[in-house]
Amino acid sequence: MSMTMSPSPALADDERAAILEAVRDFAETELAPHALEWDETKTFPVDTLRRAGELGLGGIYVREDVGGSALSRADAVAIFEELAVGDPAIAAYVTIHNMVAWMIDTYGSDAQRQEWLPMLTSMQGLGSYCLTEPGAGSDAAAITTSAIRDGDDFVLTGVKQFISGAGSSSVYIVMARSGEPGARGITAFLVPADAAGLSFGANEKKMGWNTQPTRQVILDEVRVPAASVLGSEGQGFKIAMSALDGGRINIAACSLGGAQWALDRAIRYVHERFTFGEPLAEKQSVVFTLADMATELRAARALVRDAAAALDAKADDASMQCAMAKRYATDAGFRVANEALQLHGGYGYLHEYGIEKVVRDLRVHQILEGTNEIMRVIIGRELLGA
Repeated sequence: MSMTMSPSPALADDERAAILEAVRDFAETELAPHALEWDETKTFPVDTLRRAGELGLGGIYVREDVGGSALSRADAVAIFEELAVGDPAIAAYVTIHNMVAWMIDTYGSDAQRQEWLPMLTSMQGLGSYCLTEPGAGSDAAAITTSAIRDGDDFVLTGVKQFISGAGSSSVYIVMARSGEPGARGITAFLVPADAAGLSFGANEKKMGWNTQPTRQVILDEVRVPAASVLGSEGQGFKIAMSALDGGRINIAACSLGGAQWALDRAIRYVHERFTFGEPLAEKQSVVFTLADMATELRAARALVRDAAAALDAKADDASMQCAMAKRYATDAGFRVANEALQLHGGYGYLHEYGIEKVVRDLRVHQILEGTNEIMRVIIGRELLGA
């Protein structure tokens, strides 16, 4: 197993500005003009993702020897926020792909890193994270997908639910039970897309995130060599949870980007829309609403940045800070987007204005990477020393 990476130093201000400007330009030219069409047609823009890979967005905090950008978590959340201004659903998938790449970089053997990461960091191949099951969501330690040892192989059988990128990815990190009940019996496996016995359910019909596929991953006696174990046997739950710390602040950053876009549109709209002889911007209730929206977003951004810095520093309370940031920022992001829709009146409900899409996309951020109720459990347990 590779040694866990030391935190990357944050970029200098001028380097950071240059990278964010390039990401902003990519979001404005490659994502934003197509976001509504992709949403309507349920298109997963793989070619666009490959161009994101050319920018270094496929392995943002992966080491450079396998094509990664080796940036810090603090830099990553700023990047994901900018991407989400262009399209929150695509930005969210990029965060999941980066989580998969980070898991292989951090816990994988040298052979696993060399096999998978050049492909993933360039986004010539995509990655999926397979933890949730039809009967095991928030109680992730209760998964039942089995991994039975057979000589030099493991045989995996089970179903994974709500898997982003399923059917399009090149590699699936699958959490399966190789031992005793509970967290200590779970092992992580690298399963290639062409593995015999691997299949996928229909693309789910969802409220939002329509531009990325969400399908079941079905494992019917999928045979993988013992060399496909990520980390060590019985370490899978720990690996999965460590990945989710970063996943939580990343999805929080996507909420910030989507909500900021909606707020900017609302500010522009209230200047343009006249009612009762004056612009909406002259109404005190509208002014107060915008002030609260901007304040909530700024507070959320501070929490996300603090949590990213804590993760970079390996702070003892980093998991709690990530849970706080995820809970607050995804709640705030949805509220801000919903208020932006309200300020647009009936026009906010129309697809062509883009506001209702952001509302739909951001709603699921309060559910995935651990529901916001589970975030409160994590925070409360930490506070109480449980």
